[in-house]
Amino acid sequence: MLGLNEPDAVFRCELHTRRSGLHRTMGALIICEDVWKVYRLGDVEVQALRGVSLQIERGEFVAVMGSSGSGKSTLMNLLGCLDRPTKGTYWLDGRDVGRASQDELAELRSREIGFVFQNFNLVPRTSALENAQLPLCYWGLPLREQRARAAAALARVGLSGRDQHYPSQLSGGQQQRVAIARALVSSPSILLADEPTGNLDTESSREIMEVLARLNREDGLTVLVVTHEAQIATYAAREIFVKDGQIVSDRVTAAAPAGRS
Repeated sequence: MLGLNEPDAVFRCELHTRRSGLHRTMGALIICEDVWKVYRLGDVEVQALRGVSLQIERGEFVAVMGSSGSGKSTLMNLLGCLDRPTKGTYWLDGRDVGRASQDELAELRSREIGFVFQNFNLVPRTSALENAQLPLCYWGLPLREQRARAAAALARVGLSGRDQHYPSQLSGGQQQRVAIARALVSSPSILLADEPTGNLDTESSREIMEVLARLNREDGLTVLVVTHEAQIATYAAREIFVKDGQIVSDRVTAAAPAGRS
């Protein structure tokens, strides 16, 4: 049985074991091939994504950029298994998302993907520990283990000692760190962050991006951030620009590890 007095060590051990196993497998974590997403608004056809092909390796830190209406949020929804392509193929860790049932998509979201949103989406009358614990409530784990994993996730984002604080007692940056802990608690394959600093001041934004960069660097977590801010994108090792539903640029940045081309 897991103890609450060593949450960070337990959590990092589990992450290391899982990441090591992932890196031994062949192929990319994400593969999109000629992906289209088309919506119909009455008689009007809206092509939100138009022939997107993309590959993201395990352990990458990627920023997706683009103006409002560019298609970056639609791409995030598809990568997060919140939607499926109209045509084309999307493979997540070897699973064909386009062929998955709604139940299978829900399972993928629960087990493989951690989400972080601009508005934090915390439960107001629930402590930081309970907020971080929420995704595990449906896993059938013993309550003691749920709490241990939640405490470990909070420790990883620098919130040890704040586990009994409510969102109203935390700063915006601390609330977002609780949201990151909630995303981490299931040990996902990828963390998708949609404008994670959009509601934060400059200093808090820097702290949040440093947390994400550390998780990527130390734990090998694959991180994908959607942002319109160039300064935020500088933390990523790769920048993908989306315009009119297409990828118009995909480049390695100065943040990329030495030796990567």
